[in-house]
Amino acid sequence: MKKLLLIVLGISLLCLVVYKVKPVKHTVTALVTEPKFINEDSLTIVSRVNVPVGYERIEYPDGSFEEYLRNYKLKPYGSKIINYDGTEYFWQYGHIGILEIPVPENGLQQCADALIRIRSEYLWENDRKEEIGFNFTSGHHCAWKQYAEGYRPKIDGNKVSFHKIALPDDSKANFYRYLNLVYTYAGTLSLYHELPRVENAKDLKLGDMLIKGGSPGHIVMICDEAVNSDGEKVYLLFQGNTPAQNIHLVKNLEEPSMSPWYTLEKDRVIPVSNYTFQSSKFVRFK
Repeated sequence: MKKLLLIVLGISLLCLVVYKVKPVKHTVTALVTEPKFINEDSLTIVSRVNVPVGYERIEYPDGSFEEYLRNYKLKPYGSKIINYDGTEYFWQYGHIGILEIPVPENGLQQCADALIRIRSEYLWENDRKEEIGFNFTSGHHCAWKQYAEGYRPKIDGNKVSFHKIALPDDSKANFYRYLNLVYTYAGTLSLYHELPRVENAKDLKLGDMLIKGGSPGHIVMICDEAVNSDGEKVYLLFQGNTPAQNIHLVKNLEEPSMSPWYTLEKDRVIPVSNYTFQSSKFVRFK
């Protein structure tokens, strides 16, 4: 009887040892084989993320929108996504960077609005203010130059007319008031109808956007890209969201071995963070 008990005890101990050892071996293998693309101590998009082996970043001219995006400043690694009202976003597992751009407390700067702001800030900083302008969902164009001259929209359903009722003001503070107006009456649907389409995914470049126009819809922007010797491209993406919150550089949760890099194809199902584009379409700012 004692001999039987000893045999049973021995088998139990052996099983316990095998159980304990197996996960450790699996963990070590995962750590060795998984590429590491993140530089946690870096504070720009281009320095935060390394390119995959065999790829190199596509070069763009200094001062271009493309270079502006990939050199955008980031908060320290591990920073949380904060909503417009100061609360933490409920899901913190889909990003690897937070952009250094304020979130207005009015709650208006949501997904499309965040990218409208990024584009507008670039044009402002590069003395191209006359190019700042966006369509409302009604189709009516609202230009910063017109707003700065004192024109304001009178909106009656889908009817919009502009009247000069304010004093001229080309200040940065008034520029942000203009953006709040655009955030209110523009969105993914207006951008989808207003902006040029990128029909061939092989033509995608830094600054282009993956979009689902609608109410609700969603939109994300390509903020970096790299290519290999076969011409295959990979991309980094950032997004705003609803509720209005920090713009953030997203992980690729579907392909962890490539994350945060994405491959993009037209009409494909593309999950991005906590949203899924069911049939991917792409647009580009003019």
